[in-house]
Amino acid sequence: MNKILIANRGEIALRVMKTAQKMGIKTVAVYSTADRNAPHVKFADEAVCIGEPPSSESYLRGDKIIEVAKNLSVDAIHPGYGFLSENAEFAELCENNDIIFIGPQSKAIKIMGSKLAAKEAVKAYNIPMVPGIDEAITDINKAKAIAINIGFPILIKASAGGGGKGMRVVEKESDLESQMNRAISEAASAFGDGSVFIEKYVGSPRHIEIQVMADSHGNVLHFFERECSIQRRHQKVVEEAPSCILTPELRAKMGEAAIKVAKSCDYLGAGTVEFLMDADLNFYFLEMNTRLQVEHPVTELISGVDLVELQIKVARGEALQIKQNDLKIKGHALELRVYAEDPLNDFLPSVGHLDTYKLPKGNGVRVDNGFEEGMDIPIYYDPMLSKLITYGRTRAEAIQLMINAIENYHVEGVETTLPFGKYVCEHDAFRSGNFDTHFIKKYYSPKSLMKETEDEARIAAIIAIKQYIEDQKLLRLPI
Repeated sequence: MNKILIANRGEIALRVMKTAQKMGIKTVAVYSTADRNAPHVKFADEAVCIGEPPSSESYLRGDKIIEVAKNLSVDAIHPGYGFLSENAEFAELCENNDIIFIGPQSKAIKIMGSKLAAKEAVKAYNIPMVPGIDEAITDINKAKAIAINIGFPILIKASAGGGGKGMRVVEKESDLESQMNRAISEAASAFGDGSVFIEKYVGSPRHIEIQVMADSHGNVLHFFERECSIQRRHQKVVEEAPSCILTPELRAKMGEAAIKVAKSCDYLGAGTVEFLMDADLNFYFLEMNTRLQVEHPVTELISGVDLVELQIKVARGEALQIKQNDLKIKGHALELRVYAEDPLNDFLPSVGHLDTYKLPKGNGVRVDNGFEEGMDIPIYYDPMLSKLITYGRTRAEAIQLMINAIENYHVEGVETTLPFGKYVCEHDAFRSGNFDTHFIKKYYSPKSLMKETEDEARIAAIIAIKQYIEDQKLLRLPI
């Protein structure tokens, strides 16, 4: 494998390129006209523009990407995450053109891309699952009968996708029809597939996922868990590894379950098995993400393993040289997704110009970044600027390092999730580990940040007045 094309943009494209460079592999960037001056484009050995800013005209054009790869004699394509990373047709297109897809085979993507197909695949492995149905449903009367049998509250979920789209919590029977129609409509709009299914709604859940890696020689390893319960709109904002509530016994049990999920679809490469955990520490299989996750750096830091390097090695046919017993958790890591979003305005995107953009540095601080000062934030893509990661000997140390790093991360021109990240790290519920996926609903409101801002402004004003008085005294002028 001498040359890799990275079919993505921003921080993940740059992240993959850095490991490829370390391995002596040449890299090719593809980019839209909106990203012509992006860091990943400058860093790559070769770069080719593939279209206009809308992703449908650039980063989602698998045919154009394959054409570039063939013209430049590319051996493999790394899809990053998002865009074409979980697109079975694109993986198959790579396979048909003798280009290595650095990810699972198209068959595994198809199985795990459908929540219902995934459930069917793991049935034989005794993986615990949330009580519910294993088939798509559109008939309201049938849905009512099933919901009554399961017991309210229930959760309606889109079969073909994730990210909170096509998902509705239904507290009582009278709300079922309207919520189901909304879920079907949203799923059809987002994924081109309106099929939904019903599960029991798990109250006070925690979102815990297990990182797995599989080679083509029958070896599958897990690299421990990540806690991803701090979410907005069912999408993660703060992640950490390891989880502060898992015992060694529970960790081993969840790791074993994740390995079985990977084996159920003959998985190859890096993947993440997601679980829901209830207040009694019972865990249930949710889905498998057939790609590298946004939050993979926290796993790298506690395990000491470069997951992208392993991805590349298993993709070119190498066997994993690590044994499960060789892997040990060392220290604790946190990650904050730094989005160009306004936490005072329901986390809505805050596009604009990066007038100031200074990254924090220091021991225990890592920033996987995709932007530079002076750049504009494109309106066409996910508004994530970077991932801020801290690593300490203990969870408390990692949290304090994160607070310090946030305070030294300077952004002007757009609003970001940095103040929210600091709010989370300083909150008693987070520090104590007593939180779940409803953290924002339970504890956060725009006033949470506004109050802090007002207090700081008042203190600054008092200090300024005192300084003014002292200056007048020194000058012996009348006050």
